[in-house]
Amino acid sequence: MTDRPGPTVRVTARAVRDGGSSTRSDQVAAEEPMEIRVTLPGAAEQSLAITMRTPGNDFELAVGFLATEGVVRTAEDLDAVRYCIGTPVEQQFNIVTVALRGSARFDPTRLARNFYTTSSCGVCGKTSLEALALLDPPPIPEGPVVDPAVVTSLPEALRARQRLFERTGGLHAAGLFDARGDLILVREDVGRHNAVDKLVGALVLERRYPAGETILAVSGRASFEIMQKALAAGIPFVAAVGAPSSLAVQTAETFGMSLAGFVRDGSFNLYAGAGRVHLS
Repeated sequence: MTDRPGPTVRVTARAVRDGGSSTRSDQVAAEEPMEIRVTLPGAAEQSLAITMRTPGNDFELAVGFLATEGVVRTAEDLDAVRYCIGTPVEQQFNIVTVALRGSARFDPTRLARNFYTTSSCGVCGKTSLEALALLDPPPIPEGPVVDPAVVTSLPEALRARQRLFERTGGLHAAGLFDARGDLILVREDVGRHNAVDKLVGALVLERRYPAGETILAVSGRASFEIMQKALAAGIPFVAAVGAPSSLAVQTAETFGMSLAGFVRDGSFNLYAGAGRVHLS
């Protein structure tokens, strides 16, 4: 059996300081491929996607990916989630199979079209937004309405819970907060989108999905893909430490979401959904 990969790896680095150098041991974030496979009752197993991720919370990542693509809506859509253990395959812990029940909305053809529209292949923003609407996302609630101080507090609260970042300095984080700014859940990964998928997968498995009246805080920029995943989870408010993209802003405006960017140093820019922030 293949050893299960961990979230960090020890490497040797040459530290250069003040014109001199020395050899030292360093801890870096692990990056490994993970294949997501899907099965339906009476059907053959299908390979759906491969993503580069930080090992850990792998089942959440697989379930969250399927949830944000509109395949899984509740935990009842899942029959089992398992590693490829007990088969003569290398990297057994890098393959996760999700066994779906008949209630799941698994259409490989539709998923292929959606992957195309969310890739950087020259498809226009209008086409991408139309693809999101076809996923029939859950309704976005009118709330929560929060104080600006809550929004500005999110990056520090998120950073305080980034255990792997403290050890490696190389991971993104996604945190779910309530209207008071209290942390509900946090996940880390080398990929921004993977961190969000892990968080969403945890919500599904814990039967707290969709997650209305909450705020999603991300440690990097706000891209279309981040907004897509928040929309699929019914999360009305996204706060990003970095900048938003134009399509992220357009997504927020189209679906009635709030989007804050450059949330740092006690300030932020509000790009959409100002009604969810108490403004003077």
